[in-house]
Amino acid sequence: MSAEEAPQTPAEAQAPAEQPEAVQRLAAAEEEGRRLYDQLLRLKAEFENYRKRVDREKPELVRLGKLELIEKLLPLHDVLNAAHLQVAQSADGSALPAAELIRGLEMIFKEFAKLFEAEGVSAIEAVGKPYDFDRHEVMGQVETAEAPEGTVVEELQRGYTLGGRTLRPAKVRVAAPAKS
Repeated sequence: MSAEEAPQTPAEAQAPAEQPEAVQRLAAAEEEGRRLYDQLLRLKAEFENYRKRVDREKPELVRLGKLELIEKLLPLHDVLNAAHLQVAQSADGSALPAAELIRGLEMIFKEFAKLFEAEGVSAIEAVGKPYDFDRHEVMGQVETAEAPEGTVVEELQRGYTLGGRTLRPAKVRVAAPAKS
């Protein structure tokens, strides 16, 4: 076999006009790879900067959240303080009339209700509802024929939700079948 008859490599087998096109495509692909790699490095650096900024800002956001909560609790504090002062200023040591105490407590509960409503906090309706493990914490059972088994018959402590998420489950007693 002469040199002219030797088998050719695929690159040699291509026509000379096709080789520059393949080289151009390869060069373009390499350039695209470098461009994408550079873009990846920039995105990585931007993300790292973002993460560091969030880490720096997080304590300030927590502080602002606390500030906002305290501002909303101040009216409740004022009502409780006024009630305390009325009791403390009772010179003769006599207790405030029950009606005044009840009115003071009602004012406090109204302030709480306004705050809860403004923040989207809702009380969990428990009594008469079927037991729901997401919203109720069973503290005991009550034997009764008046309610279906597993129905909440008594609420020991009110539960609350915020935006559909349970903040605190209601502590309840549920119906159990009456023993004959």
